[in-house]
Amino acid sequence: MSDHAFPSGTYRLQLRGTSDPQRFGFHEAAALAPYMAALGVSHVYLSPVLQAAPGSTHGYDVLDHDRLAAELGGPDAFRAMVARFRACDLRVIVDVVPNHMAIPDPPELSRPLASVLEHGPGSPYARWFDVDWGAGGGRLVPPGHGTPNYRRFFDISGLIGLRQEDPEVFEATHRLLFELYDAGLVDGLRVDHPDGLADPRGYLDRLAARCPGAWILVEKITTGEEELPADWRCAGTTGYDALGMVGGLFVDPDGEKPLTETYTGLTGGPPAFADVEYQGRRYAAEHGLRPETDRLLSVLRGAVGDRPDLERVLVELLAAMPVYRAYVVPGEEAPPQAVAVLEEAARRARARLPEGLHGELDRVVRLALGCDGAPAEFVVRFQQTAAPLAAKGVEDTAFYRWNRMAVLNEVGGDPDRFAVSPDDFHAYCARAARDRPGTMTALSTHDTKRQEDARARLAVLAELPQAWVENVERWHTAFGDGSPMEPDLEYLFWQSLVAAWPITPERLDEFLTKAMREAKTATNWMDPDERYERDVLGFARRVLESDAVAGRVARFVALLEPYAQTVSLGQKIVQLTMPGVPDVYQGCELFGHSLVDPDNRRPVDYGRRRSRLTRLDSGREPADADDAKLLVTSRTLRLRRDHPDWYGPDGGHTPVTATGAAAAHAVAFRRGRAVTVATRLPVGLERRGGWADTRLDLDGGVWRDALTGTVHQELTIADVLAGLPVALLVPEEST
Repeated sequence: MSDHAFPSGTYRLQLRGTSDPQRFGFHEAAALAPYMAALGVSHVYLSPVLQAAPGSTHGYDVLDHDRLAAELGGPDAFRAMVARFRACDLRVIVDVVPNHMAIPDPPELSRPLASVLEHGPGSPYARWFDVDWGAGGGRLVPPGHGTPNYRRFFDISGLIGLRQEDPEVFEATHRLLFELYDAGLVDGLRVDHPDGLADPRGYLDRLAARCPGAWILVEKITTGEEELPADWRCAGTTGYDALGMVGGLFVDPDGEKPLTETYTGLTGGPPAFADVEYQGRRYAAEHGLRPETDRLLSVLRGAVGDRPDLERVLVELLAAMPVYRAYVVPGEEAPPQAVAVLEEAARRARARLPEGLHGELDRVVRLALGCDGAPAEFVVRFQQTAAPLAAKGVEDTAFYRWNRMAVLNEVGGDPDRFAVSPDDFHAYCARAARDRPGTMTALSTHDTKRQEDARARLAVLAELPQAWVENVERWHTAFGDGSPMEPDLEYLFWQSLVAAWPITPERLDEFLTKAMREAKTATNWMDPDERYERDVLGFARRVLESDAVAGRVARFVALLEPYAQTVSLGQKIVQLTMPGVPDVYQGCELFGHSLVDPDNRRPVDYGRRRSRLTRLDSGREPADADDAKLLVTSRTLRLRRDHPDWYGPDGGHTPVTATGAAAAHAVAFRRGRAVTVATRLPVGLERRGGWADTRLDLDGGVWRDALTGTVHQELTIADVLAGLPVALLVPEEST
């Protein structure tokens, strides 16, 4: 990747077509060019731009790979948009969706699918799609006409898996994107869901070879200590790993015990996540992803025969996978990382299987690793089944069933990891600076379950557990014991009110409907219990309409808010300056408290943001919290843009030590010649009586805060953070 392709910062835009009353197409995006340039980003990061299915609100259901979306404005508007960006020295990153495409209604809207429906395996497009022709009697079974046995995107029958391992399919589905790249209209590619591909490494090899110098990212969820395979030709991930590290840095570990006791006492739920995660994976394997599990089992039986309890062994192994998938390529020796993953899965599965099936389990593990003459299809399909099972079973099921502390239940997160120590954070940053300096960092995305500032409020609960317990018990008591909600859902409901307050009834209805259906305990998407849902939503409405409860919630949020704002600004400056390329999700340069989609995809008031930025640039002091966040965001992004040597591939990451009574409440590090300083655990800092004599251990000299312009010679933290709870210090001679 060339230095020119290395962004200093990106701004994510969610595009919406003309059929959407909240239209935001190429023309509307182009109009933001001066604002985004003034904000300080170098690249505009667009959701998918190819022709999607009719009525699509997100673009991931691609219908035609040879056309730019007409609903977004078509090719002329796209080129005009890019020209406007170029005039403001902005470049473009687009979302690539290689794993699947839409089955439209009617299917005849797609030429490839219409051909396959008519001609089956004899269609010239048959090689495009991952279809089990035997199960369908030589035909592709469209949605609504029986069990699907084509590979889907997760459990969505309207999205059919593509075979990108076939060079012809790869070229055909990327032709237009490559033309845009060759013409200089696209500079980077964000690859959606690479874990669904048969061979992610091979796909990335072809993509990088065809687009030399492009900044390529993968939407890959890493779990625990998992890292991207070293041989993947990409800059890194889209930032969920960084999100978890940054968020955990601002959570007080001392809150774990009291909040766990509160959760188990109020809900009766388990004190740990592991069994809930296992049950979520089992549910996905046996219900929503049953066709994928059955197809994998059929391949396995073809290899070893129809042995007793083979299905049980396979499902237990899938449910025990510690990460999304292993990366084994048929015909190659399994890499050590993949071996470790399967060995850990086998260890977990063995504990749930009778001893008599342990030998069968070992055999299936060896086949998954490509040993003992394993069929290539089993090796590949095992991985392609494990990945959606993790996504649907964990993030889209278990994360809605276990809500000890909802701030931890985030995409790519680990609800059992309560907090992140400064030492662990710095170790993560050192690895990123060394191995993947061009990876993306993020705090909010179109898929996060709670916007960054909503999570900041919930993070403060770890410092105020007693106040939280007292309030949530009062709120529950105010409505007696008549809540129709399952206990875990009710506990999530109270947390969500605090996170998103103030919230409209309509937004709350959308969130609760999604939350209870994703949990799949009392209701679900496929067979909703309308009476239960009606009772739940009615209860929520009564809470909002109750002056007593609503007033108490508002007062509790007011108690949290000063600390939450400190956490929000701390998270923001750390994310914007740590190793990697920071992304700002649309609108998040100001405070916002959205919940999961569609709440986090609402229209953004850019006029408000432009006027605020103009006011700050005129030299006025921040008037409120929104101004403070915009100041931190814009000044930091501009510094990154102006000093690529500090924040680029060679910027490194060096922790800066704080000494003194309140040292544990500061996190600081150096990138190039700039030093980031942020406040953590603000409630504890206040109880301690402030910073006292705590100071930064930096060489002498004169430092200027790039956020406020204040010059510092004495680096006591009380002075450095007198105006804001964060600072960005640069040597005076470099400003």
